[in-house]
Amino acid sequence: MTACSDPAASGSVPISPVQKSTSAVPPPPPKKLTLTVDKPRESAGVVVHGVEDAPYNYAPAVLREGGRIRAWWCSQMSVAQPGGDDILYSEGPSLDGPFSTAVPVFSGSSASFDAMHVCDPSVVRVGGTYYMYYTGASRDNHANGSSIGVATSRDGITWTRANNGQAIVVPANDVIRENAYGAGQQSVVHVDGWFYLMFTDTTGRATHPNGAGQFVLRSRDPLFVKGVEALGEGGMVPVSTTTVPRTRSVVEAFSSDWMWIDAVSAFAIAHSTDAGTTITFWDKDFTRQPFDPVLIPGVWREGPGLVRTAEGHAPIHPTDPCGRVSLDVLRSTVIGAANAPTDIRHFGLDAVGLRGCATKAELSALNRYTVPSPENTADLVVGGEVIRFERRSVAKEFSRGVLADRPAVIDSLPVAVRVPAGVEAVRSPDGEVGLLLDGKLWLVGSAEVAALNSSTVKTVSEQEWSRYERRSELAGP
Repeated sequence: MTACSDPAASGSVPISPVQKSTSAVPPPPPKKLTLTVDKPRESAGVVVHGVEDAPYNYAPAVLREGGRIRAWWCSQMSVAQPGGDDILYSEGPSLDGPFSTAVPVFSGSSASFDAMHVCDPSVVRVGGTYYMYYTGASRDNHANGSSIGVATSRDGITWTRANNGQAIVVPANDVIRENAYGAGQQSVVHVDGWFYLMFTDTTGRATHPNGAGQFVLRSRDPLFVKGVEALGEGGMVPVSTTTVPRTRSVVEAFSSDWMWIDAVSAFAIAHSTDAGTTITFWDKDFTRQPFDPVLIPGVWREGPGLVRTAEGHAPIHPTDPCGRVSLDVLRSTVIGAANAPTDIRHFGLDAVGLRGCATKAELSALNRYTVPSPENTADLVVGGEVIRFERRSVAKEFSRGVLADRPAVIDSLPVAVRVPAGVEAVRSPDGEVGLLLDGKLWLVGSAEVAALNSSTVKTVSEQEWSRYERRSELAGP
């Protein structure tokens, strides 16, 4: 029956209109993007190394923290006992150094699974505690004897074994192969309260015949004793033990590192390929790869260590937080006299064209950035809210960057407070300064900021100061 038919005139029985299906058809996944690269860079020479008799240097973990670069890596120094692999530490002002003289900070336990060797550090800092995930082995020439342990620290230098000194992950023993390494070469990131652990297991079911493969566990418990989930073909699923069959590998590689890119809600996995370090991307649920791989070219002899923030995230780009990410690695470049990797150097580049900051979850990349506001003023993004300043020059005092364009997702954020020029300011007897906004005291750190806002500062008594409800968003880092 056509749309023009008249059932009454034709004598036919009316037909009920076709009902549309109520089941939602999922939209097609976004198209995979190809990123461009620019600003290639590399150090002029070796940046970190052991001293005296250290025969090899490889598998670095690198944090950009507090205005310095902190590095931990695998080596061996005779001053550190027992004899075997040690983890060394050094720090410097930039990726190209100069770095401090390396010192051993973690060595074999002389007992347990890590009696002789500790290697492949991966370091994160969460809630004031540093966690170092490491590979341990009790002896040389072990058969699938490598396992994963964890140690804790308050400063990243003095470490204490956690989990009663026992391994948190051991080989699954799904398949015994010629490559008898075991489980290790781990890397950890902390995302939304979860510790994500990626690691090699040469005995995994989904491991390549040569032993390559990277598997993923996660838990809110940094020791992976409880609440553990494993990545399988159907995604992350709860498991009762960390030795469940390894059914899905996220990349066919050894000795890989990874980080979380806040602006695009994606993992970036760094692994070695013929021409250098390849970066492979996965979304949070490991259901799609949002970007084609990116190559950091150059010589290498062992797996890379990505330069990350304290929780294992990609550093936010200072001038283009939504569209650009800096990909920097430290990696060994030669096989030394001990027939092992050494000479760690810096290589890096920027990947451009992310199209990030599209969702509320990705707004953390814009924290402390100033953007244009709809009222021809300036909006500072802080902790999921907007602080609207009449003067952009004042907003810049609290910003880590100023953007020319306003990402659309910021329109979904509430305006916490408006900061008009000339608003009243007060100073405590001990010198703290704040602006009085909507009956609350917003701490700003200094009288110079108040002056920039043309705010007259009045000193008040301790009793009066203590009466104000205080907001510290502007005073924080």
